[in-house]
Amino acid sequence: MPSGKVHLRIEMIIFVPFLALGAYLLQTGLVYTLYVAVFLGGYFFSSFFLSPDLDLVRSDPFQRWGIARVLWIPYAHLFHHRALSHHIIFGPLTRICYLGGIASLAFVGILRLTGQHVPLSIPQWPVILALLLGLYLPNQIHTVVDALWSCLRHR
Repeated sequence: MPSGKVHLRIEMIIFVPFLALGAYLLQTGLVYTLYVAVFLGGYFFSSFFLSPDLDLVRSDPFQRWGIARVLWIPYAHLFHHRALSHHIIFGPLTRICYLGGIASLAFVGILRLTGQHVPLSIPQWPVILALLLGLYLPNQIHTVVDALWSCLRHR
């Protein structure tokens, strides 16, 4: 399989046309700035921090979390490398739900400790869609690169 650095390089090369497309769409007024920012931010975050290789405790994405990487140890034990974590649909979904669950628990815990009450609102569907596309795309690229690499090596 390609190294984590190769995966990241490919994802960042593919990021450049999305960045250019985002600039074009903003310049022409075809989309809201928020949608482009959420998509590009999600893509960038996913490339660096939500890689399918989070199931390996010695991977670059795992190490990028710094001290917070301890949060991903249970994930790495739950998911075996190149199994569900590398599934085109369910792989990113497991990481998004896992991180979302941890963030939700932390948020609720902080609210309870501080006695704060924050009214919650759900973002508009285009924002959610832009975020999901941004989070999913680098994972799809990673999985496709792994599959192509395997095919080419076994020829």
